[in-house]
Amino acid sequence: MIRIAIADDHTLFAKGIEGLLDEQEDFFIRGLFKNGSELMDFLAENPVDIVLTDLNMPEMDGFEVLVAVKQLDFPIKVIVLSMYDEEKIFKECVEKGADGFILKDADPDELVFTIREVHEGRHLINFDRIIEQARPNAFFDSFRDKYRLSRREVQIIKLIKEGLTSKEIAKQLVLSKGTIESHRKNIFQKLSINSRVELVNKAHEMNI
Repeated sequence: MIRIAIADDHTLFAKGIEGLLDEQEDFFIRGLFKNGSELMDFLAENPVDIVLTDLNMPEMDGFEVLVAVKQLDFPIKVIVLSMYDEEKIFKECVEKGADGFILKDADPDELVFTIREVHEGRHLINFDRIIEQARPNAFFDSFRDKYRLSRREVQIIKLIKEGLTSKEIAKQLVLSKGTIESHRKNIFQKLSINSRVELVNKAHEMNI
C-alpha cells in the first residue's frame, strides 16, 4: 500500500486528484492539505510514502515543502505538481530534492505511473519527459475515445508499430522498461488483443 498526502490550495483540483488515485487499489490517501504548513504539521506525526505538492501555495509553498520534507527523520518521496513547464523551475525542484515532477495537464495515467515508479525507486526524472507530457497529440478521433487511450499509450502504440522493443521505447521516452511493459499490458486489455501482430493491425485500423 502506498500512503499519499496531497498539498494544493485549489480544493477542486485536489479533490479530483484524490478521486483519481482512490481508484487504484494500492493507493491510500492520508489527507488533503491547503498549504505546506498544514502538511508538515500532519507529517510530524503521520509519516507517508509519497507527498504530492503544488508549488504555489500560501503560508508555505512547494519549494519550502521540498526542503522541509527532506529534513525529516524518516524518508518521504516528493512529487511536484506544476502548471509550469519551465526548465528553470524544474531544475530548482530537482536541486531541492524532488523525486518526480508532473504537469497538471498531463494525462491521469502519467501521474499514476509516476507515483508507482517513484515509490519503487525506478523513476527517471528528466525535463524532456516533462515537455512530452504537455505536448498535444494529433490522435484525438473516435478510436481514441472509444478505447480510452491516453496520449502516452498512443505514443507507445506508434513505437511498437515501428518495431521498437520495450527496452528501446523506454530509452526513447525516458521511462523504465517496467513502466513500458505496464503500459503495454493496459493497451492489450483496452484493445482486447493478445499479440504484437494484433496490435499492429489495430494501429493500422486506427490510422495511428
